[in-house]
Amino acid sequence: MSSFDDSRLDDPAALLATDHLLRRLAGAGARVRAEIDASEDALSQLGSDGFRPRAIVAAGRDARLVRAVLEPVCPVPFVAWPGPGLPGWAGPLDLVIVLDGTTGDSAAISAAAEAVRRGCGLMVASPEDSPVDKASAGSRHAIRLPSQSDDQLAAAVAVLQGLHQLDLGPAVDAKAVAAMLDDVAIECSPNNDVASNPGKDLALMLADALPLVWGGSVLAARAARRVVEAIRLASGRPALAADAGHLLPVLANQPPRDVFADPFDQPEDLRPGLVILDDGIDDPSVTETRRQLEDKAERHDVRVHVVTQANGTDVARYAALMQHGRYAAAYLGLGLGRYGTAVEDSPAGSGNPAEDPAW
Repeated sequence: MSSFDDSRLDDPAALLATDHLLRRLAGAGARVRAEIDASEDALSQLGSDGFRPRAIVAAGRDARLVRAVLEPVCPVPFVAWPGPGLPGWAGPLDLVIVLDGTTGDSAAISAAAEAVRRGCGLMVASPEDSPVDKASAGSRHAIRLPSQSDDQLAAAVAVLQGLHQLDLGPAVDAKAVAAMLDDVAIECSPNNDVASNPGKDLALMLADALPLVWGGSVLAARAARRVVEAIRLASGRPALAADAGHLLPVLANQPPRDVFADPFDQPEDLRPGLVILDDGIDDPSVTETRRQLEDKAERHDVRVHVVTQANGTDVARYAALMQHGRYAAAYLGLGLGRYGTAVEDSPAGSGNPAEDPAW
């Protein structure tokens, strides 16, 4: 197992070799703005006008994010459909949302084609002339939002903005989401050293840990899953995002730490590290569950790291938590020597992490 070299986090040569990945992270806010700007004409024509579908089906990439935002407030039933095709009941009274990237998603293509066949209403976020765009071309009731990149979050923000204008979802404030992502990029910039960089600080905690990531709210839990995807890609190690019912037994089964053990004797024996994503939700059940996790971690000598983002809209807080985790994953991969070196092209990684959907 690769050992973590913390000096690489502030080494100019190592950071330069990882510049493609860090630049992609830093450009997240700009991609949200580009997505909204490109969709401006389509969004400007949307209004409620008494339109109320019987139900909404979301298919394709990040359909579960759309569900996490909409379910608490959506006035009609909502389903995130993993595909292919559509639920058997979907028909002309329903709205189908399809999110697609530049590479094409067979489930999304299938959902779009089936929606056209059944006469469903369609909202499609995809690049022009993509397979999904072509599959939806026959629809007489399609709202097309032209995606500008393969950024899942940017496309989802545009879709959520459209649903808000249809009175089917909460206010999104895309500009605030983009600004929040810019703030995270400034905080986690490679130009900031370990002492003042929350991304590098979390990477240090993860350096010798098997991450357990927990978010109490629906959106924080969704962010935890995205963070874990990035950590797995960056480190090649197991990582788990789950609810407290799954995490508490893992914490409870940890033996006491041997303070006299030589960490270099068995470096593969990594202990869990608990990462809590706190989006500021003031809910008694969330507070109690977090207390249980922290108490269990303390009793079993498991380190806890809290990432907090309590300001902004729901989607902005989600985006900030996810992006903090992605920066930490990037710095973890850098410290392990998996990024910026030949190891980056090994089968354990994607070859080019900047092109992987987890980023």
